[in-house]
Amino acid sequence: MQDPSPLHNKIRVHVFITGKVQGVGYRMSTRKAANDLGLSGWVRNLPDGQVEAVFEGSRDMVEEMINWCYQGSAAVVKDVVVESEAPEGMQGFEIKR
Repeated sequence: MQDPSPLHNKIRVHVFITGKVQGVGYRMSTRKAANDLGLSGWVRNLPDGQVEAVFEGSRDMVEEMINWCYQGSAAVVKDVVVESEAPEGMQGFEIKR
């Protein structure tokens, strides 16, 4: 029997990216990459210079997005910390202020 839940087969990760990731178009590039992969979530700059993001979608697409985070746009990424969370059924992808 098929699971009727829309969250079936979806995962959610909370990601913190460090390095030279602010002022280089990282958030806009992240939104484009997430949209291209059909992911939901958000991205924002943190006061300490990190970028924080949440990605929700199929496991394969989320894993591809995590791999993308290590390169970003013109960013120089030092580290990507990934924490798994329960999916919330988010819709769309936004840049938070």
